Formats: sequence, C-alpha cells, structure tokens
Amino acid sequence: MDLRKRVDELMPRARGELADLVAMRSVADPRQFPPSECRRAATWVAEAFAGTGFATHLADTPDGSQAVLGFRPCGREGAPTVLLYAHYDVQPPLTDDEWRTPPFRLTEVDGRWHGRGAADCKGNIVMHLTALRALGDDVPVDLKLVVEGSEEQGTGGLEAFVPEHAELLRADAILVADAGNAAVGHPAVTVSLRGMVNVVVHVEALPSELHSGMFGGPAPDALAALVAVLATLRDEAGDTTVHGLPGDGRWSGAPYPAARFRADAGLSPGAVLLGSGEVADTLWARPAVTVLGIDCPPVVGSAAALVPRAAARLNLRIPPGVDPYRAACALSEHLMAAAPWGTDVSVEVEAIGEPFRAATGGPAHQAMHDAMRTAFGRPVSRLGQGGSIPLCTVLAETYPEAEILLIGVEEPQARIHAPNESVAPAEIANMALAEALFLRNYGAAGHP
Repeated sequence: MDLRKRVDELMPRARGELADLVAMRSVADPRQFPPSECRRAATWVAEAFAGTGFATHLADTPDGSQAVLGFRPCGREGAPTVLLYAHYDVQPPLTDDEWRTPPFRLTEVDGRWHGRGAADCKGNIVMHLTALRALGDDVPVDLKLVVEGSEEQGTGGLEAFVPEHAELLRADAILVADAGNAAVGHPAVTVSLRGMVNVVVHVEALPSELHSGMFGGPAPDALAALVAVLATLRDEAGDTTVHGLPGDGRWSGAPYPAARFRADAGLSPGAVLLGSGEVADTLWARPAVTVLGIDCPPVVGSAAALVPRAAARLNLRIPPGVDPYRAACALSEHLMAAAPWGTDVSVEVEAIGEPFRAATGGPAHQAMHDAMRTAFGRPVSRLGQGGSIPLCTVLAETYPEAEILLIGVEEPQARIHAPNESVAPAEIANMALAEALFLRNYGAAGHP
C-alpha cells in the first residue's frame, strides 16, 4: 500500500471535516458559548472515529465536560496498545475584529487554512482520522482513543477521570496530538512541557472612589499600587524575578535561533528579546510570568477619581523540575510582600498544572523518529514547548511503563490561542503519514 498516495487522496475529505469541526463553537465555558456546541463536537468526533472501526462512547468527567472514548482491537495476540489523544474544545476567539477571516469558518488564505481550532486541536483530530483511513484494516496494534472536551479551560476533567478509570486508557504508547513541529516541514517530537500557575491578585486601597483633585496625592489608589506590584515580577533585562524560583535554567535540546523566534512571533528583526539567556533557555527552561488581564476602569468613561480596588490575572509558566505548588506559594508570597503604601493585597490561586519531561529511549520514540524522518525527508528534532498539558503528568504517573510522545500540526505559524489561528495543509498530510507509518511499523516490529 502506498501510504503517501493514500493520504494525498484523503486530503479533500480532511479539509471538509476540518471545516465541519471549526464551525462548531466548542469553547468549554458556558459563560461564553452554549454547552450544546461542545456536545455537538463530541458527538461528531465519536461518530467519525466509529466510522474508522472504533467502538466509541461519551464519558462524563468531573468538571462536567464529556470525553470521547474508543477501542479498536486488531485481533492479534500480544499486539501492543497505542492510545490516541486530542481535544475538541477550543480557545475563545477573543475579539472578532482582529481576525482577517470569520473565526468559526474554515477559510483558505495564502495556502493555509484559517479558523479557531484549525490547528489546536481540531487539526490533530483530522490528522488521526486521516492516518487511520490511510491504513484501513492494516493496523497491527490495538488502538484506544480519548478526545478531551475541556483542555483549554484547564479545569482538569480528564486529569481527574484517568486515575479513576485507569484500565480504560492503559497503553504501551500514548500519542498526545497537541503539539507540533519546529517549523512547517521540519519534524519534531516535543519532550518537555512547562507547568503553569494561574492566579488573580487583588489590591484594595480605599473604601470607595475619591475625587482625584481633592484627595489625589496623599491618598493611595489601587491601580497605581497594582502597577507597582506587577513591576516587581521582571527585572530590567525582562527576566522573571519571583522570589524563591530559580531563574538560571539552560535548555539542552535543539536550539531556537533568535531570528527564527522573531519571525515566528511576527517581531521586527531589531526587536529586543526579553531575558538574559538564549531563546530556548527563557522559553523552555526558566519561569516566565505573563499578565493576562486587568480589572480596572476602561479609558473611555473613566472618571477623575482614585480607584479603590483593582485586580490582575497572571499566568506563571514553570520548567520541569519546579514543583507547581511551591511555585504557587512563591508567587503568592512575592505578590503580597510587594504590597506598597499599606494597601491590602490578596492572591487567589485559580489553576495549577504540572510540568512534564518525557523519557525518550524506548522503542515507540525510535519508531516515531523513523516514521517522521520518512514522512518529512529530514532529521527529527527534540523540542521543548512553553505551553502546558497537565494531563501528560497524570498519564506518566498512572502509566509509568508507557511511552508518551507529543506530536501534532501546531507549528509556530499556526498562532494557536491568538487571532488568525491557522494550519498548513502539508502539516496535516505529513503528520498523518508519519502516524500511519508509526502505527504500522511499531506493531509489525512486535513492540513493546
């Protein structure tokens, strides 16, 4: 069977299915989109994989989301088991006026397919389906499936579900399709993920608003205090400086050249990059804090008054080796200690996610490297990823003998989580081919 030719023949179907998926506004937050959109996406995924031979069903998870579960035995005694993972929920589109195309309509622009979830992670669902259809009945491994419904919200539904239903998802190799390559056409396996801590810091300075002319100067205001607190989180070089967290880590894998990072981020060639180390150090091996949002009066409609209270939502990314609970304590203590002028600063911890580092010496990793090298025609890199997938740590703890491989179609130009998210069709095709080659060869070699 010529798998490459078969994948190429399947790409028009892949585009149509991705268009169907992108049209579903499956943001797992009922405050923003109706829950029926997630249910519709879950049902679509279950039916699509049932069409490739899986017995599928929907399972409720503790955060109220639904996961799609499936099983497809190959009928060969002693065959290894491979678990396929993806998620059907997506990030909210933020503001529509920053999109060049409608966020929930798959649209081709400059050879890329644009739409929310086109890469993260609906493109990876289509990648799985295309690989399976290319193989047909020729799959020499037992297959299991889990497609999550609330990954982007970080509410931990599947993380809580897995340990309580360990046998359902037990496997020898786990393909976590929620990552991507170094660049279009440059294959990579992600071996390191940063963990995360999300907090909301609240500042209270006054019982109520006060006229800025009558009281401004001697009286403190919460917004100025909040700005002062946030300013302590980075030094002059832009390094994150949270008391109690190490900030000198070094990345030992493939480098991330500064010029390529500037291009991937859309920065000008002369843009100053933050931090005192190499890009890969500051991105994958050191803590980094981001201010996600601030509650304060908007510019339009603001009054000449001192602000009595303000708040900010922060995201702290931490590298493997840093305990996220200790990091949450360190960040909270740092923020409260930075309170100026007798203001009241409190911290609410919203979410915590463990960092992850993959073991890479097993047969599944070697089989994937061989498959990707064949599919792309070039060597495979090992990368870190600045994002967090807390489920990976849960899977590693629940299935310590399993090999976990992070792969996918989400290369830097995809702009996941941002306006104008897109996917390169060639990435779907090449990654589907790589997955098909992996499943055929890993099973045929008699692993594990």
